[in-house]
Amino acid sequence: MSFSSFIARRYLQSRQNDGFISFITAIAVIGVALGTATVIIALSVLGGFEREITEKVVGFTSHLQIQGFQNQPLTNYVYNTMAIEDSFTLVKAVAPYVSREALIRSKEGVDGILLKGVDPFKDISRTPKYIVEGAYDLYREKGSLAKIVLGKKLTTKLAIHIGDKITVFGLGRSVEQGRLRAMQFRVSGIYESGMSDYDDVFAFTALADAQTIFQIGHAVTGYDVLLTHIDSAETVSQQLADMLGYPHYTRTVFQSYRNLFSWIELQKKPVPIILGLIIIVATVNVIGTLLMMVLGKTKDIGILMSMGVTRGGITRIFLRQGIIIAVIGTLLGNIIAFALCYAQLELRFFSLPSDIYFMTSVPIWLRAEYFLFVSAISIFLCILSSWVPARLASRLNPISAIRFA
Repeated sequence: MSFSSFIARRYLQSRQNDGFISFITAIAVIGVALGTATVIIALSVLGGFEREITEKVVGFTSHLQIQGFQNQPLTNYVYNTMAIEDSFTLVKAVAPYVSREALIRSKEGVDGILLKGVDPFKDISRTPKYIVEGAYDLYREKGSLAKIVLGKKLTTKLAIHIGDKITVFGLGRSVEQGRLRAMQFRVSGIYESGMSDYDDVFAFTALADAQTIFQIGHAVTGYDVLLTHIDSAETVSQQLADMLGYPHYTRTVFQSYRNLFSWIELQKKPVPIILGLIIIVATVNVIGTLLMMVLGKTKDIGILMSMGVTRGGITRIFLRQGIIIAVIGTLLGNIIAFALCYAQLELRFFSLPSDIYFMTSVPIWLRAEYFLFVSAISIFLCILSSWVPARLASRLNPISAIRFA
C-alpha cells in the first residue's frame, strides 16, 4: 500500500476524537450509493417498460403487417408468402391471417371482439406465452367444433370457461351485403397478457374457420411479417410495398401504434437530465465531505508538509479518499439496485392498473450495461469532485496550517 493510500484510509477510519468526520464520510458514501441505485433502478424500469410494451404489441401483431387497401381480401396468399420469405433475408417469418370484427355470445351476454384466424402451423404470435388456462390449441379435428382462444378479461365478463360452447357472428365481405354468419366454437384456451385492451378484444381461431365465418373464400385479409431486426422495419416495409403493389399496403408496428411509442420516447427524453442531477447531488456530498475533512485535518496537513510531503502527495491523499468513497458508495448502490430490481422481478410487489399501463406490475429489465454505465459515471464524477478539495489542501501553508490548528 502506498503512503498516500495509507494516510487516506486512516483519515476515513473512525477514531474517538474525529467521530464527526467519520459520520459525514458515511453520509457521503450513502449519498453516492443512493444516487447510483436510483439511476440504475430508473433505467431498469424505463427499459422494462419499453421492452414489455414492444414485446406485447409485437406479440399480438408483428414487426410489420401487409393488408389490403380498403380492407380488400388478398388472394394467392400461399404464393405471396413463399415469395416474401425467399426475396428478403431480413424477413424471419410470414404468417397469413384473417382478422375482422365479430360478435360473441355466451349464456351471460354479447360483446364485440376482433376475431383473428391464423394458420396453426405458421403462427408467429406470442399469445401461447400468455396462456393461463387450457392450451393455445386452434387445430380443428374432423367432425368437431371449431376452437377459439379468448382473453381473460372477456371470459370473466361473459362468464366463459374452458370447454364452453360459444356462438360467434361474423359479417360477410362488405357491410352492404348485410349477411351475418353464425358459427359455434369451443373455448380451448384463455390468455392474459396484462394489456387490458387486448385481453378484452382479441380472439384467435384457425385460419380456415375465420375464412368460413367471414365468407371470403380462399383469401386472407393480411400477413404478419416477423423480421430478424425490428430496426429494419421501415426499410423492409417500403420494399414489400414496392414488390407486392396494389392492393397491398404495409404498416410497421411503429406506425400502427404511433401514440404508444411516442409516449415511450417522451418519457425517455428528460431522463438524462433528471438522472444526471441525481448523481451530481450525490457527488456534491463528496465535495462537502472532503472540505470538512480538510478543515478537520488542517494541523495534520501542516505537519505532513513540514515533514517533507509534497503538495502532490497531499493532493493524492485526498483524491484517494474521494476514490475510496466513490468505489464503496458505487458498489453499495449496485447491490441495493440489484436487490430491489430482483425482488420486484420475483415478488412483483409494485402493481399497476393494466388498463392504463398495459401491464399488471412494474417491469424491470436487468442489464449489465446499466450497472457498468452508471458505475463508471458515478466514479468519474466523484473523482472529479474530489479534485477541488484536494487542490485546496495542497495549497495550505504548513506554518499557517499548524498555527490555525
